[in-house]
Amino acid sequence: MVLQSLKNCLWLSCILRTPKACFWSTASGGLIIQSVSNDVYQNLAVEDWIHDHMDLEKQQVLFLWRNSPAVVIGRHQNPWQECNLRLLRQKNIKLARRRSGGGTVYHDLGNINLTFFTTRKKYERMENLKLVVKALKALRPQLDVHVTDRYDILLDRQYKISGTAAKLGRTSAYHHCTLLCNVDKFVLSSVLKSPYKGLKSNATPSVPASVKNLFEEDPSLTSEMLLDAIAKEYAMQHQIDHHITVINPADETLLPGISNKTKELQTWEWVYGKTPKFSVSTCLNMAYKDSVLDVKVNMDVKHGRIEVCNIDLPEQWLPPGLYSELVKSLTGSKFCPNETTTLVTTLLRVCPQDDELHSRWSLLCENMIMLM
Repeated sequence: MVLQSLKNCLWLSCILRTPKACFWSTASGGLIIQSVSNDVYQNLAVEDWIHDHMDLEKQQVLFLWRNSPAVVIGRHQNPWQECNLRLLRQKNIKLARRRSGGGTVYHDLGNINLTFFTTRKKYERMENLKLVVKALKALRPQLDVHVTDRYDILLDRQYKISGTAAKLGRTSAYHHCTLLCNVDKFVLSSVLKSPYKGLKSNATPSVPASVKNLFEEDPSLTSEMLLDAIAKEYAMQHQIDHHITVINPADETLLPGISNKTKELQTWEWVYGKTPKFSVSTCLNMAYKDSVLDVKVNMDVKHGRIEVCNIDLPEQWLPPGLYSELVKSLTGSKFCPNETTTLVTTLLRVCPQDDELHSRWSLLCENMIMLM
């Protein structure tokens, strides 16, 4: 592992001494790039950079990358509908929204990501997936792997080991896919299970599937072996040298403007604010003293912000003025536990000093925050 890291550093120092124009034009026909970063936002930014800046008429590109734990949702998806955001926060797992469509995936270092860049005219994801299958077969001929009509790769005719998504620009395109080598399946299944009830949305839903790691089929397989086999097959099909160019996605001298792309992908406005409009209609069952209180909540959320908010409280549960202030404060605010916590804490400071009232207020606010 230390030797591999040292080798990557030596490759990287070589690349950074090469003029940028020369670097991107060294390979005619094809280029294989691997990221030294495991940061999901940096690696997604590299995809954007290559799509926006490289001349894909001259050379096609295969980008290889892996991420530390992260959940990545499609461009038109709803994170509240797709994953357990509370669990992500507890486990410090990042949430990212990519620019391509498709469904939600869980990444960790046991998951390989492959991005195939071409011109729009040459875009062909079925051929890319066949290339991956051919590489797997070359590595382990006994593997029963094939591509489906849905552009998934199945193991043993039933377990999904690769999902796919794409972005088609005016002249450029990319197709990216995952490959499960030794991902933490317990975490995967836990975080990709939404606990939120009463959501109504036209956002693109993910299609659940049974998954399996290639490592489970053959424990001798490693992510590094798979990456190398795919790079070798790509080089063979594009008649280029089997050489992987290692890049640092944080380097502005190599990728001018990459920092801004990375920052944009981390913003609340992109990750949550791009969520298609949705509504929440649910009933909070609040246990208070010796009874259970049913509180109906209806909200419309647009661009990640609460557009309409109605909370059906029993009469006299809260002073009318305090209830009105709560609804007024929530309307227009982010559908976000941090912002809601700040709002309700501020309102609590102006509450009458009444222990009973404070208990009721805290209970209601805790349950409201649980919706987010």
